[in-house]
Amino acid sequence: MYKKVLLLALAVLSPLFSFAQDAQEAGLDEKINDAVMPAAVWWENLVLTTVPVGEFNIPVVVILLVLGATFFTIYFKVPSIRRFPLAINTVRGKYDDIEGAEGHGVEKSDVNIVDGDLPDTIRDESEEGEVSHFQALATAVSGTVGLGNIAGVAVAIALGGPGATFWMIICGLIGMATKFVECTLGVKYRDVGPDGTVYGGPMYYLSKGLKERNMAGLGKVLAGIFAILCVGASFGGGNAFQSNQATVQLLSLIQIEGGATKTIIGVILAVLVGIVIIGGIKRIAKITEKIVPFMAGIYVLAALVIIFANFSYIDDAFGLIFKGAFTPMAGLGGFLGVLIVGFQRAAFSNEAGAGSAAIAHSAVKTKYPASEGVVALLEPFIDTVVICTMTALVIIFFNIDGTNLQSVFEYGAVEGSNVILNGTGEQLGGVDLTSRAFDSVIPGFSYVLTIAIVLFAFSTMISWSYYGLQSWKYLFGKGKAADLTYKIMFLLFVIIGAAATLDAVIKFSDAMILALVFPNMIGLFFLFPKVRDEMKKYLDAIKGLKSSN
Repeated sequence: MYKKVLLLALAVLSPLFSFAQDAQEAGLDEKINDAVMPAAVWWENLVLTTVPVGEFNIPVVVILLVLGATFFTIYFKVPSIRRFPLAINTVRGKYDDIEGAEGHGVEKSDVNIVDGDLPDTIRDESEEGEVSHFQALATAVSGTVGLGNIAGVAVAIALGGPGATFWMIICGLIGMATKFVECTLGVKYRDVGPDGTVYGGPMYYLSKGLKERNMAGLGKVLAGIFAILCVGASFGGGNAFQSNQATVQLLSLIQIEGGATKTIIGVILAVLVGIVIIGGIKRIAKITEKIVPFMAGIYVLAALVIIFANFSYIDDAFGLIFKGAFTPMAGLGGFLGVLIVGFQRAAFSNEAGAGSAAIAHSAVKTKYPASEGVVALLEPFIDTVVICTMTALVIIFFNIDGTNLQSVFEYGAVEGSNVILNGTGEQLGGVDLTSRAFDSVIPGFSYVLTIAIVLFAFSTMISWSYYGLQSWKYLFGKGKAADLTYKIMFLLFVIIGAAATLDAVIKFSDAMILALVFPNMIGLFFLFPKVRDEMKKYLDAIKGLKSSN
């Protein structure tokens, strides 16, 4: 069935594949790019509107993310630390037995039934949802772990110095509380169809949750805005940008010029993505639970090799991190400048507060919304505290001369997004800088890094296809026609991203990911007390399980 649908989709898209190639060869993509760029710049500037703080202009979205995360961290008494063991045990399945227990879990009124299913029928099911805790976590992590961890961190460290690492870690730790809140709400207010299909995410907790607080009108507006932005983000930042970067990396590896090769790579990516997304969240989860540990494992293992190879300089590296966090080197804009660089990189990397991950986590098999909330708080830890920090250490080690701690490039001396190597004048971008740092210890690792980038891009695309599809269904209904329409459009953008570099389109839609923060965080500030209630239910159920054993 799925193969027939995929073949049909590719048959429909095949003329568009040729168009994408012809447009690229004729320079049509450049004309479209030039025409759209003014609107894209306006939109990006709107989303990244800044307010002056001392000598700096800080994006409002970053302030909202950081203040919100700090508030939730304090209100829930530092869940990133207190609930970390609980999160690990939940992922391990230690408390799965309580899912079938009577007298616990979400009340009947807490389960949203769609398409006429009977409440008692759903209550009799031993597990509600489509994927396991680990699969939901893997799907959500695959949507955030990507080029930002490889290229973005390199630029942040080059610009803000080693001290930016400290503030990335702090932002990641407090962002864990935000993920806990939004993903608990995602499960609590999800819809469950008669066939067990789950529909969840900020669209649902904004509309249903705010309706409970007698703000139905505001809830519908915020949910609609979120859904529209999420669809746009899924086509651009979550798709076209990913396929474009994967194609560029592959072309650099095989050393072949673009042209028709880009389209061929795009078609291959579209086929692979199509095979996965046609199968829905269950197939997506099965793929991500294998890809995410594999690609993260390769990357982390290589980083550990470099860290142990530079073991004698670990104290120097952490000394630079802590010293640079509070007393940055001259020319970096002072303490506040380094803090902003670190916070902004972490916030953009783990997407805590954007609400996108709540869509994946909503599909989990559980009767306890808070059980998935505690699992979700692991996501910023993996993405930012672990992977981003390891990338930062690799960059810092690369920039240390073993004899006198001289650097191979000057922190803060960034031209655009490129660092300038001392003595040579050579400029390296974010990915190139990370690649050079790995290659300095593990010769030839740039080839492995290319594979990792392609896997990161692939997993990000399939995760964002699910985010966009859920938002599309919220806007246009849950029928098969809406489902197929979105998936065909998504596959088209895989080709467009690979074959034609439409920077303006990608810029426009990438900013939509950040724009998701505004409607989502407004909802979280109204609904966070519900999370406290759900956490109490989950903890009480665990206590009951322990007392019965």
